[in-house]
Amino acid sequence: MTENIYIGEDSLQQLTELLQNPAFSKVAVLVDEHTLLHCYPLLKPYLPQHDLIQIQSGEEHKTLQTCELIWQRMTELNLDRWSVLVNLGGGVIGDMGGFCAAVFKRGLYFVQVPTTLLAQVDASVGGKTGIDFHGLKNHIGVYSEPRAVLINPAFLRTLPQRQIKSGYAEIIKHWLIADGDTFEEQRQVGLFHENWEELIRHSVAIKSEVVAADPLEAGYRKVLNFGHTVGHAVESYLLEKPGRELLHGEAIAVGMLCEAYLSVKKELLSQAALEKIETFLVSVYEKVKLTEDDLGFITQLALQDKKNTRSTINCTLLQGIGKAVYDQPVTLQEIHESLRYYQLL
Repeated sequence: MTENIYIGEDSLQQLTELLQNPAFSKVAVLVDEHTLLHCYPLLKPYLPQHDLIQIQSGEEHKTLQTCELIWQRMTELNLDRWSVLVNLGGGVIGDMGGFCAAVFKRGLYFVQVPTTLLAQVDASVGGKTGIDFHGLKNHIGVYSEPRAVLINPAFLRTLPQRQIKSGYAEIIKHWLIADGDTFEEQRQVGLFHENWEELIRHSVAIKSEVVAADPLEAGYRKVLNFGHTVGHAVESYLLEKPGRELLHGEAIAVGMLCEAYLSVKKELLSQAALEKIETFLVSVYEKVKLTEDDLGFITQLALQDKKNTRSTINCTLLQGIGKAVYDQPVTLQEIHESLRYYQLL
């Protein structure tokens, strides 16, 4: 799983080597206004002759309408099945660019160059691509592996602190589901890190090992969804509330607190462990204000979670810090109760 993932300040050199393959007919680079300004200058020296495809940034643009714009531009550029699309950006660019490449003319090659911490440790690894649909997170998508993933920590210097914190949530999730010792160590350190490359490597290794064991999420890979049943519902709901939108990791931090609470209620996790998780996450992430009306609407959105079977909400919970268990049935009432717990923190 990790043989096509390159991590480090010299990772972009792999792009030059990869694109020297004479079989590749054309190269296009997908950017948004931010990555065009801040990240494209770092990437450009490693590219052969290429074209740019620019879209608007933001989760609200991760839609079929934006895909149509991308496909139209790909058509105008006469891209064929031997073309390569380089996705330069965060999770939105990676998810949507991968999806557009995977289905255009039944699939062309793509390369992920993640520029946010969230994308570097999560979205770019594992072959999931997709878009949102009618406000539902990642509702349409396919599994499609990139030709390569090039992770350069230098891109993190272009990010505001809020984006760093968003990505850090997925790193914390990986510790909670698979490495309790590192969680214990790092919760004493907090968010202040000078060596992001080391944390990225560790996090990517955890995710890659899980994905390799279950590429199509038939079972074990679902452990990666810890925090996401409630987190995606919160994210989807607030995405429709102008001025209240959350970054993905911010919503997952809410979800992890709620689902750790549910783990205690299901007698899988100790109260002491919950308090450790709660203390750490509250120290990093600001409280999201939720009204009584919000709780009801968010709870109903949990019915749309992709892990559900029929009318059963399947959640990934913690069986102690460092071990996750999947397909744990929870009720709407329990989801609502977990949100109430968060509201009263």
